[in-house]
Amino acid sequence: MKYLIKTGFSKWLLGLLVLGAIAGGGYILYIQVTTAQRQEVSRQISTAKVERLNLPVTIAANGIVQPERSINVSPKTQGLLKQLLVKEGDRVQQGQVLAYMDDSNLQGQFTQARGQLAQAQATLQRAIAGNRHQDIAQAAAQLQNDRAALQQTAETFQQNQQLFGTGALSLRDLDNSRTARDQAAALVMKSQQALDLQQAGARPEDIALARAQVLTAQGTLQTIQAQLNDTVIRAPFTGLVTKKYADPGAYVAPSTAGSAASSASASILALASINQISANVAESNIAQIKLGQTVEIEADAYPGQTFEGKVIQVASQSTTVQNVTSFEVKTSASDPQQLLRAGMNVHVNFQVGTLNQVLVIPTVAIVRQAGTSGVLVLGGQKGKRRPEFRPIKTGVSVADKTLVISGLQEGERVLLSFPQGERPQSRTPSIIPGMGGSGGGSRQR
Repeated sequence: MKYLIKTGFSKWLLGLLVLGAIAGGGYILYIQVTTAQRQEVSRQISTAKVERLNLPVTIAANGIVQPERSINVSPKTQGLLKQLLVKEGDRVQQGQVLAYMDDSNLQGQFTQARGQLAQAQATLQRAIAGNRHQDIAQAAAQLQNDRAALQQTAETFQQNQQLFGTGALSLRDLDNSRTARDQAAALVMKSQQALDLQQAGARPEDIALARAQVLTAQGTLQTIQAQLNDTVIRAPFTGLVTKKYADPGAYVAPSTAGSAASSASASILALASINQISANVAESNIAQIKLGQTVEIEADAYPGQTFEGKVIQVASQSTTVQNVTSFEVKTSASDPQQLLRAGMNVHVNFQVGTLNQVLVIPTVAIVRQAGTSGVLVLGGQKGKRRPEFRPIKTGVSVADKTLVISGLQEGERVLLSFPQGERPQSRTPSIIPGMGGSGGGSRQR
């Protein structure tokens, strides 16, 4: 009997041990599975820290690179291109000689005009200086001779009068002697007038006429000199040679500054100045754009690289395209390596202000539950491990950051990602008033 009791107790104890082992193994397996599941869930969840920082606010707009000035360089008068000193892609300075036109016809005209000016100046100098002393002395001597002749003819006529009174001389001879006396008197008067003219010099009217002839000759020479200067083609401003239209020996003619390439075949070349950025800013944002405002420029051709600039012009007249009203804003572009080229598409970020030391969270963390916007806070309150939904009040959203007005504290962590199928409804990011809309949204750099 004792043996049976002892055997039964052993079996019961053995069964109890077996059950304990099974229960312990199941618990261990449960812990391992649960831990693995939690680790898997943890791997599927990412969080972000609520932080306090300075949030630069920008207005973003699309733009295009274009030269500040662009012209087709051509001569003032049509003619043959004699020499071209630059090629496409060359950078030139203001006043630099670009080309020479044929000036062979003008050189002869220039020499002739110089001779005419010299002749007119000599005539004027002679008129101002008056007659030479030798000319005056010669006129005085002629007057003296004429007076002596007059005295002699007068004495002869007096003697003939006495002879005619005695009947020794005929009337005809007396008349001849009278005529000789009168002619001698006329010569004396003529010589006296000639001497007076020599002593008086040129008349004021003659001097004025000589001066007018000098001015006319100077004008002619200046005109030809200007035409010669125009045969030297110089750069009107510092820039880049973007296109060559003619080679030496080609016939070129004047063209307008805005001529298109298709209509500029008679020009010599196209010249563009330094580049600037032209961007269209939405009407709702234009009030925040100011002259001198700092901008950052990103070009599609150079991803990851930014260019600095400043606002240099804000259009006073709007443009409307497909019922969207915008204003053209021009900015400078600091490009020492000259990477930007005309026609490139760029994104312009206007630096309009900074929100100092504000609480921000990633915009993607904001969700909605039961019609309320909020976030899922990791750990929640009172040590809870399960993420807790917390309503928050938000302000401006700048790029991927959103300002938190209330509901969160610095240092808390909010969920950014969730296990498959567990993400609540996302909330549309808030946009600062006057800073939303296509092509003009706010961004944070």
